[in-house]
Amino acid sequence: MSVRLTVHIERWPIAGSFVISRGAKTEAVVVIAELRDGPLSGRGECVPLAHYNQTVEGEAAAIEQLAEAVAGGLDRIGLQRALPAGPARNALDCAFWDLEAKRTGMPVHELAGLSALQPVTTALTISLDTAENMAAAVEKVARRQLLKIKLSGDGDPARIAAVRRAAPGAELIIDANEAWTEKNLAENLRACADAGVTLVEQPLPAGKDEALASIARPITVCADESIHDRSSLASLSGKYDAINIKLDKSGGLTEALALAADAERMGLAIMVGCMVSTSLSMAPAMLVAQRARVVDLDGPLLLAKDRPEGLRYEGSQVYPPAAKLWG
Repeated sequence: MSVRLTVHIERWPIAGSFVISRGAKTEAVVVIAELRDGPLSGRGECVPLAHYNQTVEGEAAAIEQLAEAVAGGLDRIGLQRALPAGPARNALDCAFWDLEAKRTGMPVHELAGLSALQPVTTALTISLDTAENMAAAVEKVARRQLLKIKLSGDGDPARIAAVRRAAPGAELIIDANEAWTEKNLAENLRACADAGVTLVEQPLPAGKDEALASIARPITVCADESIHDRSSLASLSGKYDAINIKLDKSGGLTEALALAADAERMGLAIMVGCMVSTSLSMAPAMLVAQRARVVDLDGPLLLAKDRPEGLRYEGSQVYPPAAKLWG
């Protein structure tokens, strides 16, 4: 019996709105790839981003065009050549992993040659706002172990200081989303260091980040938009200390695990991140999270509701997925 591939689109309302330097959104629109082999099925979820000139319709179509190839025997290894790194390949790659787990009765971590998955501490993201409003938002969750703070460039030292006062005991990571400039880079990094920030993600725009190689970096600087798959690694030398691996950028779990291994050999620390999406997107990333210094898998916490079989979040901890969800 051949494997049947289907694709569908889902919309998940966000609790309030999610605001970063590039704009706000009120819902997560995800693409689901599902592989059916008789009574067994495997699923994967992806989130296309307009920032990368991706559309929901385009990524869904990219998956659908492989339906005949999948029915003819295309497998996860062949998929790596059939589609470029990106959301479409991620959804289908994760669906292949899930289906293989269902076929073999083995959890995905065993298929990948990894130890049993353990709970990890995940960040909770605080949306961009005024310093006063961000401090008020942080006060409500100040007991969490790890907070991720969205910034925008000008005025960020005041935001950083206000957030630190509101959560004196929390570990902080900063995400500038490419919004800083060479002019304010040093000042903003000093503000982070003064506040005891652990890491800052992507302070300068991808492709315009050469200044990072010529200044003192008082805290860990992590590539996000500048890193997609292994082909991006060479361009990071001398500029970054860590990379943020997101399966929608790497094109799936297969490439993400290989990327993590190569980055570690280069001496780069690992962060694992996510788009705003459901637990079906988070579940495969839990394998990468096992080796990450910083974990940011809070996508479902930003939604008005998650999938009924979603990941278990308790305080700052997120637990491995049940087989009913994925893997």
